[in-house]
Formats: sequence, structure tokens, C-alpha cells
Amino acid sequence: MSNQNSMIQSEMLQRMAVMREQAQTGTQIAVNVSHPPTGNFQAAMQQAVRRVDNQQHFAHQLTADVDAGRSDDLVGAMVASQKASISFSALTQVRNKLLAAYDDVLKMPL
Repeated sequence: MSNQNSMIQSEMLQRMAVMREQAQTGTQIAVNVSHPPTGNFQAAMQQAVRRVDNQQHFAHQLTADVDAGRSDDLVGAMVASQKASISFSALTQVRNKLLAAYDDVLKMPL
């Protein structure tokens, strides 16, 4: 089990190093979207917000189960919590970028 954990840990560290290198060089990071949103922009944003909300509710439920003694999967609860946190941060950054782009369009001279 510890061998598998160390393999997973080293793989994650390698991925993080690649991402850090891409971020420093300005390389675009490809995002793997398993279910690309269909329809208009509003529907895509609503779908993204719903996904993040579902992740947060799932993480909260796992944490509550561990706190109440109904589960002993502390690692799973912490991982779900981190996933929800990262998803929320990413959604917030996308929102901020969209608002900045909207402001830029409004400030454009005609």
C-alpha cells in the first residue's frame, strides 16, 4: 500500500512540476473536460456553478460523516474538500477574468 502511495505521490509531484514549468513559460495548459457544456454561455456557466456546488456539498457530507463517526475515510473527506476548494478557486478566477474582459470591452472606444 505504501509503495502505491509513493508512486501516486511521485506522479502528482511530476505533474505539478510540469504545470509549474508551463505556468512560468506561459504555455497554455490543456484542460480535460469530460462533459463539455452545450448550448449558450449562460447554460455553460450555470452548469459549472452547479458542478462546483455539488462538489462542495459532497465534501461537506463526507466531512460530516467523519465528524459524526459514520465513516473513517478521513483521507477521502480531505481529498474531496481540497477538490471542492480548488474547483471554487478556479471558478472564481474564471469569473474574475470574464468581468475584466467585460470591463475592457466597455472601455473600448467606438
